[in-house]
Amino acid sequence: MKRRVVVTGIGAVSPVGNDAKTSWENVIAGKSGVGPLTRLDPEQFSAKVAAEVRDFDIEKYIERKEARKMDRFTHYALASAMMAVEDAQLKIDETNADRVGVWIGSGIGGLETLENQFETFQKRGYRRVSPFFVPMMIPDMATGQVSIYLGAKGVNSCTVTACATGTNSIGDAFKAIQRGDADAMIAGGAEAPITRMSYAGFCANTALTTNPDPETASRPFDLNRNGFVIGEGAGIVILEELEQALERGAKIYAEIVGYGSTGDAYHITAPAPDGEGGARSMKIAIQDGGLKPEDIQYINAHGTSTDYNDKFETTAVKTVFGDHAYQLAISSTKSMTGHLLGAAGGVEAIFTVMALKEGILPPTINYETPDPECDLDYVPNESRSANITAAISNSLGFGGHNATIAFKKYE
Repeated sequence: MKRRVVVTGIGAVSPVGNDAKTSWENVIAGKSGVGPLTRLDPEQFSAKVAAEVRDFDIEKYIERKEARKMDRFTHYALASAMMAVEDAQLKIDETNADRVGVWIGSGIGGLETLENQFETFQKRGYRRVSPFFVPMMIPDMATGQVSIYLGAKGVNSCTVTACATGTNSIGDAFKAIQRGDADAMIAGGAEAPITRMSYAGFCANTALTTNPDPETASRPFDLNRNGFVIGEGAGIVILEELEQALERGAKIYAEIVGYGSTGDAYHITAPAPDGEGGARSMKIAIQDGGLKPEDIQYINAHGTSTDYNDKFETTAVKTVFGDHAYQLAISSTKSMTGHLLGAAGGVEAIFTVMALKEGILPPTINYETPDPECDLDYVPNESRSANITAAISNSLGFGGHNATIAFKKYE
């Protein structure tokens, strides 16, 4: 008998808010976190906009001395995890610590630290490189620090699957509880990729939009889309075995019921033709959740605002759902958050469970000109009330990684 798993806590630091509640309220209101690039000199790059985290203060969560030993991606993860645990009112102590795990991924990890320390090395030699350089840079340090600060001693892992990272992390954490390896998991993704080399690399491979207007730069599924807007932050959920959650009187946002993960075996950056790998990922997640395609009423799409992704994800949805694809509501919250890379799946999982809990579908903003190849219902420009009972969230990553998680309204 598979153990049932529910979401009991949420925490986020995102371009649309420095906590999950604010992020959700802004997304429902159609407020964008995209603005002019300020972390870097925009004159040096072809892309001029970004979805930056603003007014975030890690010293609200940990001491400055400790914060200086961490990269920003770990700051975002740690703050989000602390908020999620508090939201879940999950007490971690010697009675349960070894049954509470952490599974937080990052697509890139501490690239800002790597750049800064390499500069120090070049100018001043190896003796001036920080002794904390390696522990600040490696992607698993978000999971490591969350475990240390919160005392979670169970399953401890870090997934690195590019833009599918957050969704894979939550899916893998779900399976750990389902099979009995843990009773609760702190899971999601974190990223701080607005750095010189990261931004230069994405500009060089023409993935980023060159539209300089923050109001229209991120426009998933729109005919005039021409690349994604890079974002930063973290999204963390608390997953718990249902009986434990009920026993301690936890509030339940939704039930996580299915997980699909596939590989394209096709190309390092482009999705497989017609989104074949993404279609298989969706099918597996739906079947794993004991659902039928027609049970799904909402999809939080990967929806990056790139030509190939949006077209092929639309085709993949049609492959999986057939005629039902035209009855589904689909939205890309990246129209407001930008693309948080490894953190995207974590933040979007939160938006998906909130849509189920509150009966509101977030919009795809900046949708002006329909694309004949993207002809589904993308909840254009304004949120919509809808009493949905089942939903999925998709994430697709460089390297051909596809991940889907399926949620049900908890009854």
